[in-house]
Amino acid sequence: MLVTCPCLPVSARVSVTMDAAEFRRRGKEMVDYVADYLENIEQRPVYPDVEPGYLRSLIPTEAPLEPEKYDDILADVERIIMPGVTHWHSPYFYAYFPSASSYPAILADMLCTGIGCIGFSWAASPACTELETVMLDWLGKMLNLPETFIAGTHGHGGGVIQSTASEATLMSMLAARCKAVRYVQASNPEKSQGEILSKLVAYTSEQAHSSVERASLIAGVIMKKVPTDNSYAVEGSMLKKILEQDKAAGLIPFYFCATLGTTPSCAFDHITELGPICKEESMWMHIDAAYAGSAFICPEFRPLLNGIEFADSFNFNPHKWLLINFDCSTMWVKEREAIIGAFKMEPLYLKHENQESGIITDYRHWQIPLGRRFRSLKMWFVFRMYGLQGLQDHIRKQVGLAKEFESLVRADNRFEICAKVIMGLVCFRLKGSNGLNELLLKKITKSREIHLVPCHLSGRFVLRFAICARSTETRHIQQAWRHITQLSFELLQESQE
Repeated sequence: MLVTCPCLPVSARVSVTMDAAEFRRRGKEMVDYVADYLENIEQRPVYPDVEPGYLRSLIPTEAPLEPEKYDDILADVERIIMPGVTHWHSPYFYAYFPSASSYPAILADMLCTGIGCIGFSWAASPACTELETVMLDWLGKMLNLPETFIAGTHGHGGGVIQSTASEATLMSMLAARCKAVRYVQASNPEKSQGEILSKLVAYTSEQAHSSVERASLIAGVIMKKVPTDNSYAVEGSMLKKILEQDKAAGLIPFYFCATLGTTPSCAFDHITELGPICKEESMWMHIDAAYAGSAFICPEFRPLLNGIEFADSFNFNPHKWLLINFDCSTMWVKEREAIIGAFKMEPLYLKHENQESGIITDYRHWQIPLGRRFRSLKMWFVFRMYGLQGLQDHIRKQVGLAKEFESLVRADNRFEICAKVIMGLVCFRLKGSNGLNELLLKKITKSREIHLVPCHLSGRFVLRFAICARSTETRHIQQAWRHITQLSFELLQESQE
């Protein structure tokens, strides 16, 4: 019973707002709410019709002094929150890349939250650490990664779950920076760390995700972008040319981030050419396959990963396309000491007697934050409930839907395809000016029936159509195309008036 008299001590006013019995009831209601939301999501406008700052006027300016009713809170989810949600799991969401979700992953996340452990070390929660190591080995074997990336019980490499691909890139760059400084100082002990850092240069594709350049800003190193070929991919010759120029200028190339499945067009850098160059120059090669990496579990797409044997680190996001909800970004390193050596800190309160056993991992040394959730539960549930074949079927279905959309575009001579369709992304545009395509996208966004985002390819304003939702079917693709062509017809009519 709640006692509100402010003159009483705090301990006398405390009340339990939700006990175990009510949690059971409300938890079942929430599962029903989420299931209903996902089952009926296509009935909601995929893109919200709100103005910036809409929410502030709908809620009080301060937190409530006394507890409120749960039913009122849930009612406000529909009244306040849902009108401002972009529905990423709608079958009419074709923007960015997928944000994966599945019922097994949602249930596993509930269990993760319920257990509530913080797995910064083996001793902090042994199951949290050991399941992650095994799940990364499972997934590494699904991808047919070289044995050097598999931890096993005695491997020198291994995997870790990062929050995002951005974190994985930053971790690899910081580890590479540390390794480069030590390498230079080994033969030039008179050189200070600051002097060396001022000459270190990292490289990536001009088509790479902005997070790569952002990592260089955080790491405090120079970043140079390598031009791409006609397929928007980096060739070995282009990288080699830039490296020779920079070395002649006294700079120190130390890191290259290759991209497999770029964000603008899903292009694939030529890592079979780039890998040997990086090895010859003693440069760390990191491979970012945030979106496309999931598809490498399918034998027909695995050749795109050929050259992985040259990489020092590799990352992709199961939370994009492998039915595991955010956040779950998997990263492997060939030599775990290269990453641990850059970040290892051992205060007394974090030490434990088993840390020198050689068969366990303290993942706090592999990431930016100290704490970490029990995220491997999501992998375990999904892998077991779908199986490798079920996951492959999901990838193939969405690639098939992208091919279906591509065929619709090619059949209409008002439109053009702007990049090779390899996976679940189609880049297309109306034939004509950039301004015309910008107006088309504005019409699409304003209608709120489907959601797309653009990119620039060869100076052209291009619309990206990515197959995203697990529930997307042929009928949704057909409806999206009818909508796009109707708006295009209206736009072309207006332009002729």
